Amino acid sequence: MNIAVLGYGTVGRGVVEIIEGSVPSLSVTRILDLPDRLTEPRMTANYDEIVDDPSIDAVVECMGGIEPAHTFIMRALKAGKHVVTSNKAVVAAHFDEFTSTAREMGVGLLIEATTGGGIPWIASLEKMRRIDEVSSFSGIMNGTTNYIIDQMSKNGLEFDDVLRTAQELGYAEADPSADIDGFDVKNKTIISAGIAFGVACTHDLPVSGIRNLTKEDMEFFRGRGRSVKLLGRGVQQDGRYAVAVEPVAVAARSLEANVPDNFNLVTADGATIGELKFYGQGAGSLPTGNAIVQDLIDCAEGRRPDYDFSAGLAYDPSLLSGDYVIRAAGWAPAGSTEVAEGYHLVNGVTAVEARALLDEALEVDPKAFLAALPEED
Repeated sequence: MNIAVLGYGTVGRGVVEIIEGSVPSLSVTRILDLPDRLTEPRMTANYDEIVDDPSIDAVVECMGGIEPAHTFIMRALKAGKHVVTSNKAVVAAHFDEFTSTAREMGVGLLIEATTGGGIPWIASLEKMRRIDEVSSFSGIMNGTTNYIIDQMSKNGLEFDDVLRTAQELGYAEADPSADIDGFDVKNKTIISAGIAFGVACTHDLPVSGIRNLTKEDMEFFRGRGRSVKLLGRGVQQDGRYAVAVEPVAVAARSLEANVPDNFNLVTADGATIGELKFYGQGAGSLPTGNAIVQDLIDCAEGRRPDYDFSAGLAYDPSLLSGDYVIRAAGWAPAGSTEVAEGYHLVNGVTAVEARALLDEALEVDPKAFLAALPEED
């Protein structure tokens, strides 16, 4: 199978390296890159040379961002080419459009690398759904934030100091907003819900990040047998579903609390299979490249998913509710209990209501922070 790779950065190079070193049945015949980066005959800066080439069977999109990735993917699908992508932002934004176009054109859309890097998360959700209803999923889906939290926890460091180190190591971008404010996890949660629940997931879900997490917060929760992790979560029940992205103060003994460095851990629960956990590298050149190449092999062998969003579930935020701790100076939620100076416990609110309370707190204290307390604890 002949392949064109769009984008020759970290992930694109990993894809080419794996194919050329390990998969002789695949051949990278074209590479799209910027005009000043064309260093070999396969490279081009003109996408028309790829999409109009009938010898190219599949396009691997690993450029990132919404445009021109959206346009390039749609053109490839409409040209009858399979598409494999690691781009969670564009898939989350246009998942339904991509899947319906791929179905109409009789080609494959494969997205394993969008969520969990090298972890076989998407494929595992698909397999679970062949037998089970996936009742819930949750997980650490962003290696950058997990690295920051892990270093703060292990070494008693402040957030800003660890963030700078993460940027120096290449774990965090110069503008880390997508990671630390939860938007990267939001995209992965939307995609996960689409696969797990068979629904075109809402984009209007509560999202909170760890930008305001402090060393004192870590110590507060540690003293209560907990550790903060940024989780994407989803649940379905009785024809309804809910999703959220937020810091969660998990039990210190839990597997989630002990995930180190930039690793990911995602969990799904099914009726007959029970709880399954998937652990591994959530990003990086070779782990993400591996997921893309696995998709290419499946595609070449005729195993192409047909994502179905016809479950007809209604979005109901009340399915994700529980207790929250909000830390704010000079502000307290109505009806809350102060459990330590500046820390207030709020009982029995939804993730949407908790995010609204955090917004109120941020108006008074721009450094306010919120964490959910899991029901099982």
